[in-house]
Amino acid sequence: MGTRDCGQKSAMSSPCIGEAGRTGDWRSTRPEFDPAKCLAVKAGRPACFQCWAYCPEGVIKKEVGSEVDLTYCKGCGICVEVCPSGAITMIPEPEEE
Repeated sequence: MGTRDCGQKSAMSSPCIGEAGRTGDWRSTRPEFDPAKCLAVKAGRPACFQCWAYCPEGVIKKEVGSEVDLTYCKGCGICVEVCPSGAITMIPEPEEE
């Protein structure tokens, strides 16, 4: 996938989904959101979005009630570290059968 595939006009430094393939396959933990603690959900409007801003893979949606694209989430846990309200925790991936 090249720069044109992402819709960018130049080779600037910004995340683009799928640059390295389906990277979520080797993750051992995944982020889980608690909507009761999320500042954007509590406010009922776009607020905070620290998880979105700091996600190195750009896989968190910038909307109230954020969702993570687990196909590309590597499970780094940066979103957990930057969340000011503690609304995100890392949970173990289910064991494969």
